[in-house]
Amino acid sequence: MEAVAVVDLAGVRVVRDGTVILDGIDWVVRAGERWVVVGPNGSGKTTLLLVAAARLTPTSGAVRVLGQRLGRADWRAVREQVGFTSGALARQLRPGLPVLDVVCCGLHGTLEPWWHRYDEADRARATARLADLGVAHLAGRAFGVCSEGERQLVLLARELVADPALVVLDEPFAGLDLGHRERLRHRLARLAVAPGTPPLVLVTHHLEEIPAGFTHGLVLRDGRAVASGPLATVLTSATLSAAYGMPLDVEGGDGRWWARARHQPR
Repeated sequence: MEAVAVVDLAGVRVVRDGTVILDGIDWVVRAGERWVVVGPNGSGKTTLLLVAAARLTPTSGAVRVLGQRLGRADWRAVREQVGFTSGALARQLRPGLPVLDVVCCGLHGTLEPWWHRYDEADRARATARLADLGVAHLAGRAFGVCSEGERQLVLLARELVADPALVVLDEPFAGLDLGHRERLRHRLARLAVAPGTPPLVLVTHHLEEIPAGFTHGLVLRDGRAVASGPLATVLTSATLSAAYGMPLDVEGGDGRWWARARHQPR
Protein backbone atom coordinates (compact mmCIF):
# COMPACT_ATOMS: atom_id res chain seq x y z
CA MET A 1 0.00 0.00 0.00
CA GLU A 2 1.43 3.37 -1.04
CA ALA A 3 2.28 5.79 1.76
CA VAL A 4 0.21 8.94 2.22
CA ALA A 5 1.34 12.02 0.31
CA VAL A 6 2.43 14.76 2.71
CA VAL A 7 3.41 17.22 -0.03
CA ASP A 8 1.89 16.98 -3.50
CA LEU A 9 2.82 19.61 -6.08
CA ALA A 10 1.52 19.45 -9.64
CA GLY A 11 2.59 21.86 -12.36
CA VAL A 12 3.78 24.43 -9.83
CA ARG A 13 5.05 27.64 -11.39
CA VAL A 14 6.35 30.72 -9.55
CA VAL A 15 6.98 33.98 -11.40
CA ARG A 16 8.27 37.10 -9.64
CA ASP A 17 8.78 40.44 -11.43
CA GLY A 18 8.73 38.67 -14.76
CA THR A 19 11.34 36.11 -13.74
CA VAL A 20 10.38 32.42 -13.73
CA ILE A 21 11.70 30.90 -10.49
CA LEU A 22 9.90 27.55 -10.62
CA ASP A 23 8.55 26.13 -13.84
CA GLY A 24 6.23 23.12 -13.95
CA ILE A 25 7.35 21.32 -10.81
CA ASP A 26 5.71 17.97 -10.06
CA TRP A 27 6.84 16.58 -6.71
CA VAL A 28 5.42 14.24 -4.09
CA VAL A 29 6.80 13.67 -0.58
CA ARG A 30 5.29 10.71 1.25
CA ALA A 31 5.11 9.68 4.89
CA GLY A 32 8.35 8.11 6.09
CA GLU A 33 10.51 9.69 3.38
CA ARG A 34 13.57 11.90 3.95
CA TRP A 35 14.34 14.16 1.00
CA VAL A 36 17.38 16.21 0.02
CA VAL A 37 17.04 18.99 -2.55
CA VAL A 38 20.16 20.07 -4.45
CA GLY A 39 20.95 22.28 -7.40
CA PRO A 40 22.96 25.34 -8.46
CA ASN A 41 22.47 28.77 -6.94
CA GLY A 42 19.30 30.32 -8.30
CA SER A 43 17.74 27.00 -9.26
CA GLY A 44 14.67 27.60 -7.07
CA LYS A 45 15.44 25.44 -4.03
CA THR A 46 14.37 27.89 -1.33
CA THR A 47 11.29 28.96 -3.28
CA LEU A 48 10.28 25.31 -3.60
CA LEU A 49 10.63 24.83 0.16
CA LEU A 50 8.47 27.88 0.85
CA VAL A 51 5.71 26.43 -1.33
CA ALA A 52 6.03 22.99 0.29
CA ALA A 53 5.97 24.55 3.77
CA ALA A 54 2.72 26.43 2.99
CA ARG A 55 4.53 29.77 3.20
CA LEU A 56 4.35 30.86 -0.44
CA THR A 57 1.47 30.75 -2.91
CA PRO A 58 2.65 29.84 -6.41
CA THR A 59 1.65 31.72 -9.53
CA SER A 60 -0.05 28.60 -10.86
CA GLY A 61 -0.32 24.88 -10.23
CA ALA A 62 -1.95 22.64 -7.63
CA VAL A 63 -0.58 22.38 -4.11
CA ARG A 64 -1.57 19.93 -1.41
CA VAL A 65 0.19 19.94 1.94
CA LEU A 66 -0.79 17.49 4.69
CA GLY A 67 -3.83 16.50 2.68
CA GLN A 68 -5.14 20.05 2.39
CA ARG A 69 -5.41 21.83 -0.95
CA LEU A 70 -4.30 25.42 -1.37
CA GLY A 71 -7.36 27.61 -1.90
CA ARG A 72 -9.72 25.19 -0.19
CA ALA A 73 -8.33 25.10 3.35
CA ASP A 74 -7.18 27.39 6.16
CA TRP A 75 -3.57 27.73 5.03
CA ARG A 76 -2.56 29.27 8.36
CA ALA A 77 -3.62 26.09 10.16
CA VAL A 78 -1.65 23.99 7.67
CA ARG A 79 1.41 26.20 8.14
CA GLU A 80 1.34 25.62 11.89
CA GLN A 81 1.84 21.89 11.30
CA VAL A 82 5.01 22.38 9.27
CA GLY A 83 8.34 22.92 11.01
CA PHE A 84 10.49 25.29 8.94
CA THR A 85 14.02 26.45 9.76
CA SER A 86 16.13 28.90 7.81
CA GLY A 87 18.80 31.52 8.25
CA ALA A 88 16.08 34.16 8.07
CA LEU A 89 14.42 32.74 11.19
CA ALA A 90 17.70 32.79 13.11
CA ARG A 91 18.16 36.48 12.27
CA GLN A 92 14.65 37.31 13.49
CA LEU A 93 15.21 35.92 16.98
CA ARG A 94 16.36 38.33 19.69
CA PRO A 95 20.01 37.54 20.52
CA GLY A 96 19.45 37.84 24.28
CA LEU A 97 16.59 35.34 24.33
CA PRO A 98 17.48 32.24 26.38
CA VAL A 99 17.69 29.06 24.34
CA LEU A 100 14.95 27.38 26.36
CA ASP A 101 12.59 30.26 25.53
CA VAL A 102 13.53 30.00 21.85
CA VAL A 103 12.42 26.37 21.88
CA CYS A 104 9.27 27.02 23.94
CA CYS A 105 8.22 29.68 21.43
CA GLY A 106 8.12 26.93 18.84
CA LEU A 107 5.01 25.54 20.53
CA HIS A 108 3.05 28.48 19.08
CA GLY A 109 5.39 29.62 16.31
CA THR A 110 6.18 32.96 17.93
CA LEU A 111 9.42 34.92 18.24
CA GLU A 112 8.96 36.08 21.85
CA PRO A 113 7.75 34.24 24.96
CA TRP A 114 5.48 36.98 26.28
CA TRP A 115 2.64 36.15 23.87
CA HIS A 116 1.85 32.90 25.71
CA ARG A 117 2.36 31.33 29.10
CA TYR A 118 4.61 28.30 29.32
CA ASP A 119 4.19 25.95 32.27
CA GLU A 120 6.59 23.36 33.66
CA ALA A 121 5.29 20.73 31.27
CA ASP A 122 6.06 22.98 28.31
CA ARG A 123 9.56 23.67 29.59
CA ALA A 124 10.17 19.99 30.26
CA ARG A 125 9.07 19.22 26.71
CA ALA A 126 11.40 21.87 25.31
CA THR A 127 14.28 20.58 27.43
CA ALA A 128 13.62 17.04 26.18
CA ARG A 129 13.85 18.20 22.55
CA LEU A 130 17.16 19.92 23.29
CA ALA A 131 18.40 16.75 24.99
CA ASP A 132 17.37 14.64 21.99
CA LEU A 133 19.73 16.78 19.88
CA GLY A 134 22.53 16.78 22.44
CA VAL A 135 22.31 20.47 23.39
CA ALA A 136 20.35 20.47 26.67
CA HIS A 137 23.32 22.23 28.30
CA LEU A 138 22.50 25.32 26.25
CA ALA A 139 19.06 25.83 27.81
CA GLY A 140 20.06 28.87 29.88
CA ARG A 141 22.46 30.40 27.35
CA ALA A 142 21.51 33.43 25.27
CA PHE A 143 20.73 32.40 21.70
CA GLY A 144 22.98 35.13 20.31
CA VAL A 145 26.15 33.76 21.90
CA CYS A 146 25.64 30.21 20.65
CA SER A 147 27.84 29.06 17.79
CA GLU A 148 26.32 28.67 14.32
CA GLY A 149 26.22 24.91 14.74
CA GLU A 150 24.55 25.17 18.14
CA ARG A 151 21.98 27.60 16.75
CA GLN A 152 21.00 25.15 14.03
CA LEU A 153 20.37 22.42 16.60
CA VAL A 154 18.38 24.85 18.77
CA LEU A 155 16.26 25.86 15.78
CA LEU A 156 15.65 22.21 14.98
CA ALA A 157 14.57 21.58 18.58
CA ARG A 158 12.26 24.60 18.28
CA GLU A 159 10.52 23.02 15.29
CA LEU A 160 10.33 19.52 16.77
CA VAL A 161 8.83 20.66 20.06
CA ALA A 162 5.44 21.24 18.40
CA ASP A 163 5.36 17.69 16.97
CA PRO A 164 5.06 18.85 13.34
CA ALA A 165 3.72 16.63 10.58
CA LEU A 166 6.52 17.77 8.25
CA VAL A 167 9.96 19.33 8.85
CA VAL A 168 11.64 21.50 6.21
CA LEU A 169 15.28 22.62 6.62
CA ASP A 170 16.67 25.32 4.36
CA GLU A 171 20.48 25.09 4.20
CA PRO A 172 21.10 24.28 7.89
CA PHE A 173 24.80 23.63 7.15
CA ALA A 174 25.46 27.13 5.77
CA GLY A 175 28.40 28.78 7.53
CA LEU A 176 29.36 25.75 9.64
CA ASP A 177 32.95 24.62 10.07
CA LEU A 178 33.89 20.98 9.58
CA GLY A 179 33.32 19.97 13.21
CA HIS A 180 29.90 21.60 13.52
CA ARG A 181 28.91 20.28 10.10
CA GLU A 182 29.67 16.71 11.12
CA ARG A 183 27.91 17.08 14.47
CA LEU A 184 24.77 18.43 12.80
CA ARG A 185 24.93 15.78 10.11
CA HIS A 186 25.18 13.08 12.81
CA ARG A 187 22.17 14.46 14.69
CA LEU A 188 20.10 14.63 11.52
CA ALA A 189 21.10 11.07 10.66
CA ARG A 190 19.88 9.91 14.08
CA LEU A 191 16.67 11.88 13.62
CA ALA A 192 16.11 10.36 10.18
CA VAL A 193 15.94 6.82 11.57
CA ALA A 194 14.21 7.59 14.88
CA PRO A 195 10.68 6.18 15.27
CA GLY A 196 8.01 8.81 14.96
CA THR A 197 10.13 11.31 13.03
CA PRO A 198 7.96 13.14 10.47
CA PRO A 199 8.96 13.41 6.81
CA LEU A 200 12.09 15.55 6.39
CA VAL A 201 13.08 17.82 3.51
CA LEU A 202 16.59 19.28 3.48
CA VAL A 203 18.20 21.76 1.10
CA THR A 204 21.98 21.64 0.88
CA HIS A 205 24.70 22.72 -1.54
CA HIS A 206 27.13 19.90 -0.82
CA LEU A 207 26.56 16.17 -1.18
CA GLU A 208 28.99 15.58 1.70
CA GLU A 209 26.40 17.13 4.02
CA ILE A 210 23.62 14.65 3.23
CA PRO A 211 22.90 12.70 6.43
CA ALA A 212 22.75 8.92 6.45
CA GLY A 213 19.17 7.71 6.49
CA PHE A 214 17.93 10.14 3.85
CA THR A 215 16.03 8.23 1.21
CA HIS A 216 15.13 10.48 -1.74
CA GLY A 217 16.55 13.31 -3.78
CA LEU A 218 15.32 16.12 -6.02
CA VAL A 219 17.74 17.90 -8.36
CA LEU A 220 16.79 21.34 -9.70
CA ARG A 221 18.20 23.51 -12.47
CA ASP A 222 16.74 26.81 -13.66
CA GLY A 223 13.50 26.17 -11.78
CA ARG A 224 12.90 22.76 -13.31
CA ALA A 225 13.30 19.25 -11.92
CA VAL A 226 16.25 17.45 -13.52
CA ALA A 227 15.63 14.24 -11.56
CA SER A 228 13.54 13.03 -8.63
CA GLY A 229 13.38 9.72 -6.78
CA PRO A 230 15.43 7.38 -4.57
CA LEU A 231 18.86 8.82 -3.81
CA ALA A 232 20.81 6.10 -5.58
CA THR A 233 18.97 6.77 -8.85
CA VAL A 234 19.17 10.57 -8.59
CA LEU A 235 22.69 11.30 -7.31
CA THR A 236 24.56 10.11 -10.37
CA SER A 237 27.43 11.62 -12.30
CA ALA A 238 25.25 12.12 -15.38
CA THR A 239 22.44 13.84 -13.48
CA LEU A 240 24.62 16.16 -11.43
CA SER A 241 26.78 17.00 -14.45
CA ALA A 242 23.64 18.05 -16.34
CA ALA A 243 22.38 20.09 -13.38
CA TYR A 244 25.61 21.99 -12.78
CA GLY A 245 26.71 22.27 -16.40
CA MET A 246 30.11 20.68 -15.85
CA PRO A 247 31.49 17.13 -15.81
CA LEU A 248 31.28 15.74 -12.30
CA ASP A 249 32.10 12.39 -10.74
CA VAL A 250 29.59 11.45 -8.03
CA GLU A 251 30.17 8.59 -5.63
CA GLY A 252 28.39 7.21 -2.60
CA GLY A 253 29.03 4.58 0.00
CA ASP A 254 28.68 3.78 3.70
CA GLY A 255 26.03 6.45 4.15
CA ARG A 256 28.11 9.23 2.55
CA TRP A 257 28.02 11.03 -0.78
CA TRP A 258 30.58 13.22 -2.48
CA ALA A 259 31.19 14.91 -5.82
CA ARG A 260 34.25 16.31 -7.56
CA ALA A 261 34.95 17.92 -10.89
CA ARG A 262 36.17 15.42 -13.47
CA HIS A 263 39.75 15.95 -14.52
CA GLN A 264 39.94 17.44 -18.00
CA PRO A 265 43.28 17.32 -19.83
CA ARG A 266 44.36 20.64 -21.28
